[in-house]
Amino acid sequence: MVVFSTLNLALLAPLLQTLFNSQNAVVERVPWPEEFDLMAYFNYFSSDMALRFGPYEALKYTCIVIVASVFISNLFRYLSQRIMENLRIHTLLNLRKSVFSNVMNLHLGYFTNQRKGDIISKIASDVQVVQFSVTGTLQVVFKEPLQLIAYLVMLFMISVKLTLFSLLVIPVSAFFISKIVKTLKHQAQEGQRTYANMITYLEEALSGIKIIKSFNAADFIKRKFNNENDSYATINRRMVRRQQMGSPVSELLGVIMVAIILLYGGHLVLSGEGDLPASEFITYIAIFSQIMRPAKALTDAFSNIHNGIAAGERVLQLVDEQNKVADKPNAKVITTFNDRIRFDQVKFAYEDHEVLKDINLDIEKGQTLALVGPSGGGKSTLVDLIPRFMDVTAGQLSVDGVDVRDLNQESLRALIGVVNQESILFNDTIFNNIAFANESASEEEVIQAAKIANAHDFIMNTEQGYQTNIGDRGSKLSGGQRQRICIARAVLKNPPIMLLDEATSALDTESERLVQDSLYKLMQNRTTVVIAHRLSTIQSADKIVVLESGRIVEVGSHMELITKNGLYKRLIDMQQFAEG
Repeated sequence: MVVFSTLNLALLAPLLQTLFNSQNAVVERVPWPEEFDLMAYFNYFSSDMALRFGPYEALKYTCIVIVASVFISNLFRYLSQRIMENLRIHTLLNLRKSVFSNVMNLHLGYFTNQRKGDIISKIASDVQVVQFSVTGTLQVVFKEPLQLIAYLVMLFMISVKLTLFSLLVIPVSAFFISKIVKTLKHQAQEGQRTYANMITYLEEALSGIKIIKSFNAADFIKRKFNNENDSYATINRRMVRRQQMGSPVSELLGVIMVAIILLYGGHLVLSGEGDLPASEFITYIAIFSQIMRPAKALTDAFSNIHNGIAAGERVLQLVDEQNKVADKPNAKVITTFNDRIRFDQVKFAYEDHEVLKDINLDIEKGQTLALVGPSGGGKSTLVDLIPRFMDVTAGQLSVDGVDVRDLNQESLRALIGVVNQESILFNDTIFNNIAFANESASEEEVIQAAKIANAHDFIMNTEQGYQTNIGDRGSKLSGGQRQRICIARAVLKNPPIMLLDEATSALDTESERLVQDSLYKLMQNRTTVVIAHRLSTIQSADKIVVLESGRIVEVGSHMELITKNGLYKRLIDMQQFAEG
């Protein structure tokens, strides 16, 4: 494309030569060039055609050659743009895949310190900016320097003297333009940070819409969002001002340069010093006026690349984020649970804050273990260590005598079912929520799991039964219904180990009874660790562990701990008093 688009302009010379010569009665043959000189070849062929067929026929042939050259250059342009578009789409696809894949592989601890809106902004917006910047820059890097070189070669062929003079003017233009784009990267970084804040506010507003309405906080939230939106608009305005300045400035400088060259070249033509025919001088001016286009494209690319670099740094931050809970290369795959889960001198800390201290505990196969204690004592953290959502800071946690850090995470989690205090459901059908990630689950298996979880009856009363969509986070269902679907999901998985953050405390009496009944069915013939809040669950446990400030203060059965008259007895008395 570069070669033929340059030829299109160079063919102006024989066209003009033919037109100028048609004014004369006698056409002189131009001699065959002794060395390689493209312009001389063109002139020879145009004069030869004029002599053989007459000036008008020569003009006709010259026009046909120009049309053919333009057709070929545009065909190549179309093919090059197709390749670049494919590259652009492929870049976006792979970059987004890499970023999302890495985010999904990161340990849970990472997400406690990050704002969801910031992560969403990086995956959705920043990746797009990087993609346009990368492919736009690639196109410029491949095409424009080649175009620039092709034009310069042609200019040197026409007149070395004039081209050397014109090259002195280009650095002046480059200096002015570099001044304009200097601060763009800093502004781009600031813009992307502000956009991430805006997405965070949006995500929080949509998630907490019920609280916002109940506290009459809509205006407060709108003000927060609008302030960030205004900041983003202001930064964008500043950036666009600078970016848009680059184009007119480079155009003005280009016209000034063409005017200077017109004066100098016109002097060479009129005085006859440079041995430069008028037709070639006009072609020279046409090519030189075009040389500013690739130069301008390079300038624009430099201003856009600052956007790309700023967004790229944020995206690569996410891609380069290390998963602190990674499998070892020779991680052992575990398929069954046969003996026990053992905590041996386990400690765990979030950065400087120690959550668990010197935990020694055995959970035998088939046993139900209840964790009780004041809020903030480390119960949820202890449970999260079992599926290796986080790694212990010191000591060892083992399953069947093998340190969980030596096990394959996926195989370990395949043996574990989890029911959280917060019902985590997806905007999908009831069937898909129960069969979550289990693509081979049959309808009979899902219905059976729902029956065990006391969920089948209420599911059949919904509009479309198991194919009913439950809305965002299960918003169309009551708390008890949501919890029973979560239990049905765990039943369908049928794991040997169950971890329950008992979720009946926020439910009404009827829902609590149904959910509690579902939990008992779920716990049968399994090894179960329950974060227990209700006396009924605690009493049925084989072993009760009392945690306070990250330490185990008491272990035993319900009756043993009551007779000890310690923290457990106080907690039970407080609960009975509250219920009474």
